[in-house]
Amino acid sequence: MMHDTMVTRLSREDRQEQILAIVKLQGAVRIAALAEAFGVTTETARRDLDELARRGLIMRTYGGATGQRSLIEEPDIAARRKARIAERNRIGEYAAGLVAAGDALMIDCGSTTALFAQALAKRNLHLTVVTNCMSVATILGTSARVRVVVCPGDYVAREGGIYGSETVAFIRRYRADKTFIGAGGLTPEGVTDADSRGCWVKRAMIERAGRVVLIIDSSKFEVPQFERVCGLEEIDDLVCDAAVAPDLASPLRDAHVQVHIAKGR
Repeated sequence: MMHDTMVTRLSREDRQEQILAIVKLQGAVRIAALAEAFGVTTETARRDLDELARRGLIMRTYGGATGQRSLIEEPDIAARRKARIAERNRIGEYAAGLVAAGDALMIDCGSTTALFAQALAKRNLHLTVVTNCMSVATILGTSARVRVVVCPGDYVAREGGIYGSETVAFIRRYRADKTFIGAGGLTPEGVTDADSRGCWVKRAMIERAGRVVLIIDSSKFEVPQFERVCGLEEIDDLVCDAAVAPDLASPLRDAHVQVHIAKGR
């Protein structure tokens, strides 16, 4: 959560240092929120972000910025669970509303998909779920109305999930009404992620689903990562927490992706 508006005006250097701290904690910032927090104009906040981006300390996005990310590395699942919790909870609750009783689902491994599973468990629907995520299996496995099918393969502790060639082959044995996946980034070129093992699982789940739902928070917008999971045309629905920037909204519209914004109350 952003700090209250500061009474004492900070120097540019101190303000930018605090902006970096906020980005590190939250994963992303918005220009309007920074202007309010520091008692400056939106133009001043925009110049701060532009300067930090030129120094390679953050990545600029439409209306804000995210932390500078490696193309091939992401924080482990434990760290990702601590970022943007309120936004991801809203996304999970909204996405759970897209599920109907009797659906067969595939759910991949991630911090947002685990929150989606929590929201889904509250609905207490009759479902069958194929997943490679231990958190998802644990959460949904407590319901007598949900059959949970856990993928075989190699357990990767930093991701809390199961991966490998056996995992992908197993997924291809099934068909699902809907697949719910997370990702490290979303660009006009498609869905991106840093981990190849996770990309293989996502692709297999996409191939075997009647409808594909991408659930990501807005800090992932316009973030390129090492590997392209799929093109936008392979996604049917995007559930996110904020409006999509024009540079990304147009390609999503052209690909006929339905965008759902999970707004706060």
